[in-house]
Amino acid sequence: MKTAKRRDLPTLVGEWQDWLEDFINTSPAGFLQKVGMNTPAVNIREEDSNYLIEVAAPGMEKGDFSVKVDRGVLTISSEKKEERETKDDKYHRKEFSYSAFSRSFTLPDDVEEDKVSAKYDKGVLTVTVARSKAVPPAASGRKIEIS
Repeated sequence: MKTAKRRDLPTLVGEWQDWLEDFINTSPAGFLQKVGMNTPAVNIREEDSNYLIEVAAPGMEKGDFSVKVDRGVLTISSEKKEERETKDDKYHRKEFSYSAFSRSFTLPDDVEEDKVSAKYDKGVLTVTVARSKAVPPAASGRKIEIS
């Protein structure tokens, strides 16, 4: 009868310790990325002089975002790549992750597209879209004749 080789206990403990450290040290954004939830929550608030769009994105950096306005559509997107490598005498582990999202919002007629600004602070990206002072009149409805 052939006997199976026993695993070296310190190696097994080390692997579990690495896994536990990864789990504990993963940021909330990293956890959401690992479970496949890449689209962050968004709040939209209307104020007298502007619209505020707040994107919850903890663990990200200012340079990870792109904010664009084109023909009445505001697009907020992000792309992040990470790579980690651990080498030991008995194992070699290389992990990488990639996450991306894109959210687009159709802007109302009363915005000034050239007056859009963005700020990232403490895990929240805030995009401010200025409203014009002259609000266009509401379109009056009309009846459509059926032919």
